[in-house]
Amino acid sequence: MKKCLPLFIVFVFISCGTSNTSIVNSWRDPDVTVAKESFKKVLVVALVKDEASRRITENRIASINPIFRTSYQILNNTNLQFTQEQKLQILKDENFDGVITMRLVSAEKETNYVPGTNTGLYYGGFDGMYGGMYGYGFGNWYGMYSVNFYDPGYYQETTAYMVETNVFSLKDNKLIWTGTTKSEYATDLGLTVDAIMQAVVKEMRKDGSLPPK
Repeated sequence: MKKCLPLFIVFVFISCGTSNTSIVNSWRDPDVTVAKESFKKVLVVALVKDEASRRITENRIASINPIFRTSYQILNNTNLQFTQEQKLQILKDENFDGVITMRLVSAEKETNYVPGTNTGLYYGGFDGMYGGMYGYGFGNWYGMYSVNFYDPGYYQETTAYMVETNVFSLKDNKLIWTGTTKSEYATDLGLTVDAIMQAVVKEMRKDGSLPPK
């Protein structure tokens, strides 16, 4: 049991940064759990068109633990034209026993209303506003109209990123876990990757794919 823990337990210590990420849905193979596997060498694959984003994502995960290896160093321009069988054989020859893939499903614009703030001095009408103000100097009275007195609400446009994360067992050549996350206000790709993996680990502990803390 202890041998299998390095695969994901390292993610528990990842900071979720500034990204607001949550699990939308997930599925696990009822007959296979990550806890029953003994992954020693796992390939990390970011299925994105942009090469820079691919490397950032894969490097971010690979930096967590030596068992993770980036796919761009294994599957690149020299063998992309190979068949699926040939690619799988390369992984077997390199002694990979697991694969994690991350794929951007969609990026949708969302508009949210951010409410403003009010000190409440206006509540109750002018009598309520001026009550108790007699004797105050002009500076105190004028200060009520500063930006701190009333901050109006506003509409904010953000992008919601839907990302699918999959875990494959190469020994059985099948999918053993998949989940889709929604990340909002993603401003840094690295921090977003951290948040996604933290959400994945939390869900996998919840559904029994990983042992509880």
